[in-house]
Amino acid sequence: MTAYAVAILRDVRLGPPIVEYLEKIDATLAPYGGRFRIHGGPFEVREDGWPGTLIAIEFPDMDRARAWYDSPAYQEILPLRTGNSEGTAILIEGVDDSHKATDVLK
Repeated sequence: MTAYAVAILRDVRLGPPIVEYLEKIDATLAPYGGRFRIHGGPFEVREDGWPGTLIAIEFPDMDRARAWYDSPAYQEILPLRTGNSEGTAILIEGVDDSHKATDVLK
């Protein structure tokens, strides 16, 4: 099942550490099949407010998402982001193409 690393970042202090993080993250994703699906960009708020910048990275499965996040390569650059922004990050499994909204009731 496809899995995602999803983050909502706030108060990103764009400077040399964030630039270095951005320059290095793609190389950490490649061995695990990770690829950006959402990386900020224009958006329209339709209900309530929105707390920050949305990032979603797709992985083939949860094992590879975990392996990427825990990898020495990613852990080495992670402080460049966490020390220069506020936010929340999660790993979450996707759903298959047959998923219906009512499936959560089962």
